[in-house]
Amino acid sequence: MSEREHDEEFEAFLRYLSGSRNFDFTAYKRPSLSRRVRKRMQEVGIASYSDYTDYLEVHPEEFTSLFDTILINVTSFFRDPPAWEFLANQVIPDIVREKRSTDQIRVWTAGCASGEEAYSIAVILADLLGEEQYRARVKIYATDVDEDALASARHAVYTAKHIAAVPERYRHAFEASNGHFAFRKDLRRAVIFGRHNLLDDAPISRVDLLVCRNTLMYLNAEGQARVFERLYFALNNGGYLFLGKAETLVSHTAALQPVDLKLRIFQKRRRDEVQDRGLVPAGGESGEADNADDAAVPAATLRALTFEIDPIAQIIIDVHGCLIAVNERARALFGLTLSDIGRPLQDLEVSYRPVELRSLIDQVYAEGRTVNLRDVEWKTPTAVHWLEITVLRLTEATGDTLGVKLVFTDVTRYKELQQQLERSKYELESAYEEVQSSNEELETMNEELQSTNEELAAVNAEMHGQTTELNDVNAFLESILSSLVAAVVVVDAQMRVTAWNHRAEDFWGLRPDEVSGQHFLNLDIGLPVASLRETIRHCLSGEPASEDLLLEATNRRGRTFACRIAASPHRSPDGAIIGVILMMEEAPASSTK
Repeated sequence: MSEREHDEEFEAFLRYLSGSRNFDFTAYKRPSLSRRVRKRMQEVGIASYSDYTDYLEVHPEEFTSLFDTILINVTSFFRDPPAWEFLANQVIPDIVREKRSTDQIRVWTAGCASGEEAYSIAVILADLLGEEQYRARVKIYATDVDEDALASARHAVYTAKHIAAVPERYRHAFEASNGHFAFRKDLRRAVIFGRHNLLDDAPISRVDLLVCRNTLMYLNAEGQARVFERLYFALNNGGYLFLGKAETLVSHTAALQPVDLKLRIFQKRRRDEVQDRGLVPAGGESGEADNADDAAVPAATLRALTFEIDPIAQIIIDVHGCLIAVNERARALFGLTLSDIGRPLQDLEVSYRPVELRSLIDQVYAEGRTVNLRDVEWKTPTAVHWLEITVLRLTEATGDTLGVKLVFTDVTRYKELQQQLERSKYELESAYEEVQSSNEELETMNEELQSTNEELAAVNAEMHGQTTELNDVNAFLESILSSLVAAVVVVDAQMRVTAWNHRAEDFWGLRPDEVSGQHFLNLDIGLPVASLRETIRHCLSGEPASEDLLLEATNRRGRTFACRIAASPHRSPDGAIIGVILMMEEAPASSTK
């Protein structure tokens, strides 16, 4: 299968998950996501996504194991202690200081897994506020997409290993019972658990502290942007966001300022109230006194000259819609001439290119305020200009409208610099995202390795227990064989020796390690073993046991004696004959007669 076909099959599999279980993983990073799905497929012995889809249809309980593998619910109390110390000593006290004594404190832990982070925040707030204030004022919302993880979090029972990371001063929040530790119910009531998908569901609002750790790292750039919009909306002004150590917000520093970048703690910038102030030119050209003396003439000329040579293009339209004045820069920019003065604006090309001016003028007259239009593109035969257009109402002292003034500020250079900056920023962000992606991949692989190591440790512990049990059974059987007075030899279906007790060693002078695996009939001992061939075969075939054999034998010391041999089938637990057990002992002298 080609790489493209493989990718298409994987995308079809993701669509199946979304349609069948409402789990939408399309915003997750493909390399780590496909690696985790393949890991689970290998565990159940399936090679293709289509076959795995069929398997899920037949075995719906497999979805739980698959989602556990994908989501990697790895968490702990006070994970990354320096960050939690900063949170407890700086961030949460700051939140409390900004509140009145009756104000509610709202916290959201998104992607809470089995609840350790939510309860870590709870004990900090209970310690800082006092338990009575904590119960009255604090709401901690803990969410995740994994229902099994939420069920475990609501249960709130942990092992000694889990709470080992909880500082001693917070241990009073746990009650010990039967070797486990339960988070106290009276403190737990402030923590509300619920299923929530960060990519699709509406965010919780008015949050003072938002903990979202090691969740963004699994998403692609589009998914991260979608989640960030929800996190930003959720936060109060001045609220704090706490991310995982492999995550950051390079693209959103205008909205969130870093409090401690190394610890991944950010704060939503506070908005200053801004009052809109329109500029209304006063007096207009008619502001001159009728009895102005000759000294006023140079001033009028100076004003006219200033308007003419102003580097910003300007046009003045009277209340009847006619062009009254146009300066040199406007004439050059829009191809106007002095002969156009007095013509109706609607007869001029500038009235609709680069933008419809008459509608802007009508808006100024209707609303009585200044109108601004940004990022207007104006193409000339030699260049492209970017303009910011301002339309101002001109009034006389009585308040009557005389006309409007249109100001065309050329912001081309600024636009070019802005575009260059955006390109540089994009290139920098792309480079950083590549590095970040690599770091996140490494972090993900580390999480997966940690999970695998824990699984291996559990398997090793289980195997160790089985080995101990097996050793105990072998020792028990060995003690039984050693305690028997008779010599015991066990052979398998091919007549190879599988057991040889100490009495057999005493009879025939061979140790167990010398005969183990040897064909019994090939052994050179003081017993005519060939005489036992038919007896052994009868036992292996399941025929009724014959009478004991009495053979003349010579022991390892050279003494001749009568050896009584009893043969019986050796059966497996299911009753199948897998060998023969031979019991050998010295017959009493009377039996040889």
